[in-house]
Amino acid sequence: MESRTAAAQADETTGRLADQLLRLNRRLHRAQRRHLEPLGVTPAQARLLRTVSHSETPPRMADLAQRLDVVPRAVTTLVDALEAHALVRRVPDPASRRVVRIELTDDGRATLQRLRQARRAAAEDLLAPLDAAQREALTALLAVLDTAPGRC
Repeated sequence: MESRTAAAQADETTGRLADQLLRLNRRLHRAQRRHLEPLGVTPAQARLLRTVSHSETPPRMADLAQRLDVVPRAVTTLVDALEAHALVRRVPDPASRRVVRIELTDDGRATLQRLRQARRAAAEDLLAPLDAAQREALTALLAVLDTAPGRC
């Protein structure tokens, strides 16, 4: 009987944790949207800019679709919008004329820096109630989850 109660409590705790993580994720996304709005960049566009910036060489459109886990048409739409604001440009692949690669412009790099500041500000909004020691503890706990082999 006692082990069944412990299992029920563990299930309840896991359910509460899942609910809390989902709520906090939504709050973080809302805060990020608020901070991104003045920059004229959507969260999806910001993700694409970050993905391009983390690539050693300008990625192909197909590579971006795969990394972002979206259909290629979605990448085309994002790149079109970012290109219209001169944040990225399409460049030919030196090895194949049929391949198009995407690279950041100088304005894109500057916007990316402002995006990083906006993301930090959004995180600060969410984490404001925590002191430095609590933030360190949360970082350590999340690192365990982040590096654990998962089934998701």
